[in-house]
Amino acid sequence: MIKVKDLTKAYNSNVVLNIPKLQIKKGESFGLVGNNGAGKTTFFRLILDLIRANTGMVLSKDINVVGNENWKFYTGSYLDEGFLIDFLTPEEYFKFISGINGLSKGDLDEFLKNFEVFFNGEVIGKKKYIRELSSGNQKKVGIAAALMTNPEILVLDEPFNSLDPTTQIRLKKLLKEMQHEKNVTMLISSHDLNQVTEVCDRIVVLHEGNIVHDIQTNKDTLKELEEYFAV
Repeated sequence: MIKVKDLTKAYNSNVVLNIPKLQIKKGESFGLVGNNGAGKTTFFRLILDLIRANTGMVLSKDINVVGNENWKFYTGSYLDEGFLIDFLTPEEYFKFISGINGLSKGDLDEFLKNFEVFFNGEVIGKKKYIRELSSGNQKKVGIAAALMTNPEILVLDEPFNSLDPTTQIRLKKLLKEMQHEKNVTMLISSHDLNQVTEVCDRIVVLHEGNIVHDIQTNKDTLKELEEYFAV
């Protein structure tokens, strides 16, 4: 589904990412962990063609993400508040996103109905601009918008940050359902080792831009990761 070849990113002489080879299979739930500055967000920004690599390429369904728009139609993503239009209300933002994706009013109404539990009465009908919402509720808006078109590939950077425990549990349930029922390929970064090992079948550890571990999740994975980061 996603292939990385000889991918590097540097700022001046500082190499922040160096991934010679990586493949993420269709339907795989891929977790990315690492300390601050490890290169997680940089990697996701390269996958989404938000920044350009110094060398190498990212292929999505054998499409080079640079210079091609086709991969965007089956990819949903939310990295940070920069993905939002904060002078709109959530309702206006969802209407805008549905419009550019060719969804009907009925599609939008069904979408909002399906996310009522996830929003928990804190997003829709509040007569607030997105910028006036809490960081947790802004994140709900961004994640929901990323899921609006039922993407084949979903990229989420730190999706559990700022969410209350109830919403974290609901999000984990939602992500597991998407993978098992719709075979969505998921790329999720997180500082929360518990959450990412619960959701992802495979965990990759980045350190100073390099892959240092690539683990298939099992009952001992959380302990292995905790021991690694405790050193």
